[in-house]
Formats: sequence, structure tokens, C-alpha cells
Amino acid sequence: MMRSACLLPLLAASLWAADPVPNTLTSQEQHAGWVLLFDGKTMQGWDDPRAKTPPGDAWTIDGDSLKANPHPRITEDLFTSRNFRDFELAFEWKISPAGNSGVKYRIQKHLFLAPVDPAHPVRGFEGIVDRSFEFPVLTRPEYGQDYVIGFEYQLTDDSKNGDALGNAKHTAGALYDMAAPSSDATKPVGEWNASRIVVRANHVEHWMNGVKVVDSSLDAPAAMEGIRRRWANAPHVRDLLADQPVKDCPISLQNHGDAAWFRSIKIRVLQ
Repeated sequence: MMRSACLLPLLAASLWAADPVPNTLTSQEQHAGWVLLFDGKTMQGWDDPRAKTPPGDAWTIDGDSLKANPHPRITEDLFTSRNFRDFELAFEWKISPAGNSGVKYRIQKHLFLAPVDPAHPVRGFEGIVDRSFEFPVLTRPEYGQDYVIGFEYQLTDDSKNGDALGNAKHTAGALYDMAAPSSDATKPVGEWNASRIVVRANHVEHWMNGVKVVDSSLDAPAAMEGIRRRWANAPHVRDLLADQPVKDCPISLQNHGDAAWFRSIKIRVLQ
């Protein structure tokens, strides 16, 4: 018992700090059931957009990291090949100056945004997303945006990104639109941060560099108020997020049009 208890702080420390050797698992992590989602060299285990027709340009491998490329022809997330329900996810990330990205989970749907039609005006970006349910894009376009409807661990440069500066629920570590982080535990832009997401049933925790910054339920009244406010004019999206009919889902790394890097991505399924 004493030996097992001593191992727990060591395992926690390995998950809360940047790995000394990126994209590897310690023997303690392997024993605890962790598996790597990124081997540091290939996109094995991911739905590689570069292999699609037409090929995507939103993602590449940059050194030992998965990189979201800025201003791609097709803006799209990078999805795990496997689905997950209850899990603990650890990853390292860094962002470009003023950049914006995220990690999405409990994904309910993703769809290419329908082209703007002057004959059917809509209100804002939310209206464009909602209209895309009614006028679906059925073939992969040469240019466009694949929008992911799910819950997001926000990643951003809080010091310069306009979205973060204008809303605490859009800052790094937030449950986007739903719960602001309790404190700013990020490192300066360009440095690696160690993050963790814990999802069990409808309860989620967001951790940043060893600090728990969000502790919420996905259907908590305060969290749902953010969804209702953001998607007031987009009932298709609002209802999906409120009802959460899909539980076994991929996890995605977001391309928001800015450069972002991810590595040491590991997951442990919770029973």
C-alpha cells in the first residue's frame, strides 16, 4: 500500500508537467492504462485529412508535434480514429502569438459550412452553421470549413487574442462559452503547456499546468445558459449540445486558422 501510494504523486507529476521525453509513456503510465494517441512521427491513429480527396492542408507533422497550419484551404479539425466516452486525456500544446485553437470532445456532429446565399440571409456565424443543417454540403470541397459541434477546451494567447480579451469564457483552459477558468495558469505564448481533460458521464474537469481551472457538468444550468445565449438563433446546434445524444465520440484538435502545436497526447479510458 505504501509503495502504490508513493507512485501516485509521481504519476500525477508526469501528467501535469511537460514530458522530459515527448511522445512517450513512463512505465507507471503504462501500468495505469495510458496509451499514446500520437507517436511523434506519423498520423497513425488519426483521420489524416492529407489522405482525402481533395487532400487537406490544415495539418502536418512539425518535428515532434502535430501542427495546425495557419490559413489552410480547408479549415478542419484533426480527429482521432477511435471513439471515447469517459476518459482522461493529457496533452501538451503551444500557440502562436494572438492564436486560437482548442480540443473538442463529446462531439455531436461536424459538417462543412454551406456557402453564403444572398437569397437566404442569416444572422452571423451561428446562422451560417445552423443553415448548413438544412443545406448540407454533400461532397468534400476544394475550399471551405468543416465545423465541429461539441464541447471545447479552449487554447489561446490570452494576452493578444481578441476573442479571449473580450470574454473570460473564451480564455485558455475554459469550457468554451460555458465556464471560465478559475485562474490563469498558462505559460507565456510560445512555451509548452501541459493540459488535462477528465470526462466522466456529464462531469468534466479542465486542468492547466497542474491547476484545476474548470469543474463543471456539461448540463449544469450555468453552463447551459452559455449555450442558449450563444446559439439562440441556431436551434439545430443548441439542441444537439443540450441533449447530447451521442456519447461515444472522437476527440479532435482544432484548426482555427492559426498555428498551434500538439504533442505528448495520451489517454486513459475510465470505467
